Amino acid sequence: MAHIDRRTCLALAGSAWCSALLAGRGEGRTLPSPRDAIRARYFPNVALRTHHDRHVRFYDDLIKDKIVIINFMYAECEGVCPGITANLRKVQTLLGDRVGRDIFMYSITLKPAEDTPAALDAYATMHDAGPGWLFLTGDPGDVELLRRKLGFVSPDPRLDADTSQHIGNIRYGNEPRQLWAACPGLASPRWIVESLSWLDRRESL
Repeated sequence: MAHIDRRTCLALAGSAWCSALLAGRGEGRTLPSPRDAIRARYFPNVALRTHHDRHVRFYDDLIKDKIVIINFMYAECEGVCPGITANLRKVQTLLGDRVGRDIFMYSITLKPAEDTPAALDAYATMHDAGPGWLFLTGDPGDVELLRRKLGFVSPDPRLDADTSQHIGNIRYGNEPRQLWAACPGLASPRWIVESLSWLDRRESL
């Protein structure tokens, strides 16, 4: 088995993988690939339901092998949610038919006990969300796990517990290439589209 020293570990892109790599150094253990290490740490394969009331798994069905945009919201939000949803609708328009083909958009409710698939379907219709953009709900514990794993967490515990003060960022990434970033949900739609293009320079958005 190849020796992994501290310098090699620090040189790895995405140092979050380092502890997982070191944990597998014992005899008879197989080192996980960087992609598998990221999946195990950040992408729990929890069950969710779409606004079409279809059952999906977060990793297997939604992000594996895809370029994705992810945000958190809830239907009755009177804060940043409507503005971010409207902004993402502009992003979808700019991306055109690539949404649902090369790029996939996911909005996950922060209030799964209230936001049933029917409620999310009404919200999606109200905001004219097109194909390739799913609104998702699920078990409250699973949704909370996703929120934390994906980094939509405030460092202030008091604010973090208040859904009306939730973080208005979006996360976007190229799962097979292990490229991930985040930006404000109210950033310029054209800038968001340009940022997505950085994930795969082989294609022009």
